Amino acid sequence: MVTDIHSYSNPTESRVRHVELDLAVSFAEKKLRGAATLTLDQAGKTLVLDTRDLHILRVNGSSSGFMLGARDKFLGAPLTIPLAPGVRSVVVEYETAPEASGLQWLEPPQTAGKKHPFLFSQSQAIHARSWIPIQDSPGVRVTYSARIHAPVPLTPLMSARVVRPGHFHLPEPIPPYLIAIAVGDLQFQAIGQRCGVWAEPSVLKGAAWEFADMEKMVAAAESLYGPYRWGRYDLLVLPPSFPFGGMENPCLTFATPTVIAGDRSLVSLVSHELAHSWSGNLVTNATWSDFWLNEGFTTYIERRIQEALYGRRQSEMEFAIEVGELKDEMKDLPPADQHLAVDLKGRDPDDGMTQVPYGKGALLLRKLEEKYGREKFDAWIRSYFDHFAFQSITTDQFVAYLHQSFPNENLDAWIHHPGLPPDAPKISFDFETKPRKAWVTAEWLHWLRSLAEDLSAPKMADLDQQWDFTHAGNSEVAAQWLLMAVRAKYEPAYPRLQEFLVQVGRRKFVKPLFEALVKTPDGRARAQSIYQQARSGYHPITQATVDAILK
Repeated sequence: MVTDIHSYSNPTESRVRHVELDLAVSFAEKKLRGAATLTLDQAGKTLVLDTRDLHILRVNGSSSGFMLGARDKFLGAPLTIPLAPGVRSVVVEYETAPEASGLQWLEPPQTAGKKHPFLFSQSQAIHARSWIPIQDSPGVRVTYSARIHAPVPLTPLMSARVVRPGHFHLPEPIPPYLIAIAVGDLQFQAIGQRCGVWAEPSVLKGAAWEFADMEKMVAAAESLYGPYRWGRYDLLVLPPSFPFGGMENPCLTFATPTVIAGDRSLVSLVSHELAHSWSGNLVTNATWSDFWLNEGFTTYIERRIQEALYGRRQSEMEFAIEVGELKDEMKDLPPADQHLAVDLKGRDPDDGMTQVPYGKGALLLRKLEEKYGREKFDAWIRSYFDHFAFQSITTDQFVAYLHQSFPNENLDAWIHHPGLPPDAPKISFDFETKPRKAWVTAEWLHWLRSLAEDLSAPKMADLDQQWDFTHAGNSEVAAQWLLMAVRAKYEPAYPRLQEFLVQVGRRKFVKPLFEALVKTPDGRARAQSIYQQARSGYHPITQATVDAILK
């Protein structure tokens, strides 16, 4: 076991191997209440679990009660349980706090259907501890089962196989951040034998059409990197407050509705979350400083899936956009945060979720592909997944395994230094310069970003009159246009800006818009006014991000 600076747990002494949850969902109180039975495969004198704002009611299996330690703003509080001799399971009865950082409780008006409330979790990076007392480290993999008591007529779902309604089981060991729950007015539509979409009734038809290629994506990924090992691959479309584009919860990817563009132009997100079934879920970063092992591999594999299904042109176009976003973000990042192996001591691991582990990590793998040839490198990646299957590993373990096949490869400049090394691949794409309606999202984004950053308001008005960007239905295009509108002080876009920030809680969009607003006194006042209206609808993760911007 590698020491995880973001966990209080003691898996080298007492290690949890299976978690059994029995939880009741109370929308009135905004709480989960019930018990977690933790089965140990090794037990010492004490068991230390991670918690955050949990109310511990009682513990069975302890020799002398329990002790809840002092709360740290990032790590929460350790729950120390003295173990009775011979004990191999502990039952913790508890309830969550209404403000649990890993849960969002939505009122009916905040949903698509407007009739029923909605609950969903987001456990990555260290938010599982806010709704489960657990050894909340990616290095401590567990199997889990659950029984969820949800109010009728709502449907509970989890990142596991459905045994029967409300009962779930996942026999494959996963890191705790992949344990997920959702409860809402949900319906299902199958897409092939292994794939399907869950969504609110009014969203389901459009979502199923948008994600019609899911089964083909699974087949493409399997042909490259080996069998899909999680049974089903379903997708749940969440309300727009979901803080990320997607979350790769096994058996059930959580996805933002902002990728439903009506033209299937944003489905690379599904390729990305599917790729996590190999990189992240099957082989996992052992600590959050190794996060690039999850996201760099996944971004690289996403590109390969996109190429297999939609051609090299589409894949390279999307990669060029991602590399551009990486370079833009690195301009404002401290040098130490541009390392692949990032130092997160004393920090929230969410701070490491920049474009660096995604884009720079993918470029490193692209460099190895170009240097050693695709056929040889593909065989190595497949062997990497087989060798480390269902394990959590460090960057050093990755390097050591790489050196078994490529002994002379020096990756120090990539892993431990800022910026992109001189040998970084040049991802270029010959974008058209004259816009036309047939363009896909990547082309619009490249063209908009290529315009002068100090674009005048009159010029913005001319573009808006021609293309009606202010009312764009594509969320990626809308977010880019609104960012430009803030910089140009283009007032006709301000009502849409407010509407967008109130309705959409996706961190990728929200963060840069608020950061741009606060650069001027008028913009800061506008940001504070909008946030006062929007905050209650944001997930706690997004709230924390914007709170820091506006503090």
